[in-house]
Amino acid sequence: HIIMPQAIPPMIPALANYFIAMFKETPLLSAITVLELMNQAKSVANTYYRYVEPMTLVGAFFLVISLFSVVLLRWLERRYGRIEK
Repeated sequence: HIIMPQAIPPMIPALANYFIAMFKETPLLSAITVLELMNQAKSVANTYYRYVEPMTLVGAFFLVISLFSVVLLRWLERRYGRIEK
């Protein structure tokens, strides 16, 4: 017999690390990849000869999503994590 609430809190930090690693290494929603966004940014940069803006936009996009994920996962860790004394 497994009691889920006791098994979940110790797993939260590991799952959070796994989630962030998967976000960085795999396609976002199986449609938008980091490589695809960078290629589009390069295409726009080559067309208009403006390199800073597209690359900055792609970086900001992933930074915002990563920071949102980190904040959410930290909240989950505090909410459901094990309290050690």
